[in-house]
Amino acid sequence: MEPDFPSSGTFVSSIKESCRIVTVAANIKVEDAAIRRFLESPSFRSSFHRVSGSHGLAFPLKFPSLLSELNFLSVLSLLNFASGYRMPLHEQTGRGAWDNIRAFTFSLYLSSATGQGDLLSAKGMKTMSEQQVAQHMGVTIHIERPHEKIPGVTVGELGGPIYELVKLISSTLTETGQILDAAGYSELGGFVLESLKEGAKADPSASLGIVLERLVRAIPAFRDMAVVDEKPVYCFKKALFLIHAVKIRFGSSPPFPIPSTAQAPVFTDNVLPSLLVHLGVLDLTGATSHGLHKLFPGAESEDKINALLALPPEASQAVAQDTKKTPPKDGPVLTTEQAYVLRAAAVYACEKIVEYARGDGKNSEEQTWLKDITLPELDIWLWAVAKDRPDYRELERFVLRGTVFF
Repeated sequence: MEPDFPSSGTFVSSIKESCRIVTVAANIKVEDAAIRRFLESPSFRSSFHRVSGSHGLAFPLKFPSLLSELNFLSVLSLLNFASGYRMPLHEQTGRGAWDNIRAFTFSLYLSSATGQGDLLSAKGMKTMSEQQVAQHMGVTIHIERPHEKIPGVTVGELGGPIYELVKLISSTLTETGQILDAAGYSELGGFVLESLKEGAKADPSASLGIVLERLVRAIPAFRDMAVVDEKPVYCFKKALFLIHAVKIRFGSSPPFPIPSTAQAPVFTDNVLPSLLVHLGVLDLTGATSHGLHKLFPGAESEDKINALLALPPEASQAVAQDTKKTPPKDGPVLTTEQAYVLRAAAVYACEKIVEYARGDGKNSEEQTWLKDITLPELDIWLWAVAKDRPDYRELERFVLRGTVFF
């Protein structure tokens, strides 16, 4: 069930408030002592500056225009999901969800640049078939099963988790392309540019919310919201990610208006909440209403948490490389409601972490830089550090399939 949109002008505050309400109602604890332990940990302190810049948004492409690059970034953000298919993607391509989506969007762009029709335009998107998606992803969408009547013979048929993902990508592109085309936009980037300009007409403190609202109201694949226990939960992960991606890419000398994202809620997915559980910030032990307390057995162990918050174990380069090649294990498979509660808890926990870091007199002399950390920087650190350390790469992340939101 989908809730109503937040009232106009409250899209950003509704994310923060709805996530707080749902987290508290679920009895998920985010204690100051756990936040302090996290912020003062050798793991966080030694890697924050290095890792929080690893945003994965530098592209080896030469774009003919600013609009072309903005459109590429917009479509990439629209498709920034597939986390629930991480394991089958690794098995087929050797890459995780984000790297596959990036490679897929590259392929669409490069095909368009060689004169095969602009696949990243609204018209190209609205005719995107499942076969085209599979071809550009370099995946197979058939599964083999034994022939019903002839022993020893197998037949291939459409099916399996990768086919499910291909259908989600194809339907997201076709639906978005149809909406843009019907509204007179030749590509998603043009709509995003217009939204950025609309945001600039308002007070700077309101501009992020205006851009976010325009994206979410117009495009169903940005409507990342649900009803849990009769309460609305708003996350809007991909729309927030898109606005921040534009800030990262164009913010140093903006060719068009870009709102500040320093106060933007985190782009909550499956990595952030899972990692915050493993690092002892989210305490699920009392969260019995949705069975959340059973999802990560042993994660509350002080010994485990302290080992993860310490400096990474000395691993040889060979071991680190091997870990990168080893396909990941899937974590617990969740219901939509469980996933929204945990994702909401990550939004709330990150708000509390940044609030605590900025609090007066709580940081030691050498940690004055903590006062300046932003929510998007914390988000990128959590997301990137999960790939940065071999022991973090092995931590289970929860799985939700069938969603186009993360």
